[in-house]
Amino acid sequence: MRNNRGFTLIELILVMVIATILMAIAGISGKAWLDKYRVESQMKEMSIDLMNARVSAMQRSRMHIVTFSPSAAAATQYTIYEDTNPSPDGNGAFDPGLDRQVLQKNINPSYAVQTGSAQIDFDSKGLVSGMVGTATTVRVNGSFGSAYDCIVITLTGLRMGAWNGATCVVQ
Repeated sequence: MRNNRGFTLIELILVMVIATILMAIAGISGKAWLDKYRVESQMKEMSIDLMNARVSAMQRSRMHIVTFSPSAAAATQYTIYEDTNPSPDGNGAFDPGLDRQVLQKNINPSYAVQTGSAQIDFDSKGLVSGMVGTATTVRVNGSFGSAYDCIVITLTGLRMGAWNGATCVVQ
């Protein structure tokens, strides 16, 4: 009959190795989940801000301008302006430094966005003015597997979707 007085050193090391492997797997999948969540959250927030700019343009009968910086290829910030220069109703054009800044938001550099244009103008009727083509897309640079990682902006609306590598598939 065997005398059980505890665990051997080999058994303890084996349990520690298995626990370490399981924690590493959980950490990797947890980071991927966190990336998806952050991208989706950022795009939903940006969609709401763009929609608010459109609605404000209609309510106030003034052009609202959204600018992306530092570049359209990798923007880490967007700013929304209301056309107020000259007072009281503006001139229908963006005058940097003179028009009223409504909102400015920073984008996490890990999830920088790419857009077809560095500036989106919503006219006094809420339509996108000066649009080249039928739509412009704002999307996250990179692939994080998020359900919502792009926004299609058409002349009359905004829709969120998932980037498939070539286009934004709206949902």
